[in-house]
Amino acid sequence: MQRNSISTPFGRGAIKLAQVSRQIETAKARQGRTADKWKLFRDVCEARLLIGIPDRALTVLDALLSFYPQTDLSEEAGLIVFPSNAQLSLRAHGMADATLRRHIGLLIDVGLIARKDSPNGKRYAHKARDGSVEDAFGFSLEPLLARREELALLAQKVVADRRRFQLAKEALTICRRDIRKLISAALEEGADGDWQALEDRYLTIVAHLPRTLTIQIAEACLAELNLLRSDVSNLLEKVLNSKNMSGNAADNERHIQNSNTESISELEPSSGKEQGESPRIEPKAEREPMKAFPLGMVLKACPQIVDYGPGGAITQWRDLMQAAVVVRSMMGISPSAYQDACEAMGPENAAVAVAAILERAGHINSAGGYLRDLTRRATRGEFSLGPMVMALMRANGEARLAAG
Repeated sequence: MQRNSISTPFGRGAIKLAQVSRQIETAKARQGRTADKWKLFRDVCEARLLIGIPDRALTVLDALLSFYPQTDLSEEAGLIVFPSNAQLSLRAHGMADATLRRHIGLLIDVGLIARKDSPNGKRYAHKARDGSVEDAFGFSLEPLLARREELALLAQKVVADRRRFQLAKEALTICRRDIRKLISAALEEGADGDWQALEDRYLTIVAHLPRTLTIQIAEACLAELNLLRSDVSNLLEKVLNSKNMSGNAADNERHIQNSNTESISELEPSSGKEQGESPRIEPKAEREPMKAFPLGMVLKACPQIVDYGPGGAITQWRDLMQAAVVVRSMMGISPSAYQDACEAMGPENAAVAVAAILERAGHINSAGGYLRDLTRRATRGEFSLGPMVMALMRANGEARLAAG
């Protein structure tokens, strides 16, 4: 039985049925269509891996398009280019003849170009007396034009996947940083909880990351790390709440037992001089909570603390308190100094104080000593966060105006 051989206007000799099918679809779809050839080329470049061609094939396609005289591909202007191999090699940056042939074959196989061979196999054109091309034999760009919508969609998918991959890698880096900082802070302070088990869990997840990431691996790992970060944050919050509750109880008891005329005179001068010590008034004055500020105001005054929040953001007071724990450790403030501040000011206001110290870190020699001084003044009722927060808001507002 003789082997089937199909002769078509687009090529000589045996060809694949898939090529015939593409040629028929191209002929049906080409009427009236136009497209910017360089826009099509950019789409092919973006979608190269999905199409299945190497970068050297792009060089050949670029060279072929350069032989098309118009910017827009259109049926009316003809879609055949007919450079010789020598001319094509020059525009393909001196590509060897064998390499050139191989990549032309790849472009044909994936359906980006097609052959239109002459009777003698040469590439040339028949021109009319006015110089216009009546017929030409060489490489047809019709398949490229016919697939313009498909190529655009493939290019958009590649761009979207690249963006998604970039965001996943950034989120992965931030999540890893948050977990390490929170666990390190907890271990340094000797906080209650099985922190070593959480550390081992973190190391196990990270150990499975390959040297070359993919979108699927990055997103799967990110999901596991987000769950771990949530567990670490919840445990740390329980520890902080437990310490704050026990610390406030001890603080209240200490105020009741150790009340003295000095503290009364500082808070109520006339009462202290005229009536003497009054145990009923003193504990109430000492335990009066400091004024709370809106979180948005605090973040405007102290924007640097946001970088240390979970995921590089602070959306609630819990996030600010977690960030303060990380910053406290980073600035060398001892756990006892921070605990005393929480007892004297409340955990939210202590976190605000740490954020303010971070904002002014370049002007403070000892962050721990500075926080202890604020704590002593707050205990005596001589310190309020209001002026500090407002001063920082004004300073940052002026800096933004100067930068603008």
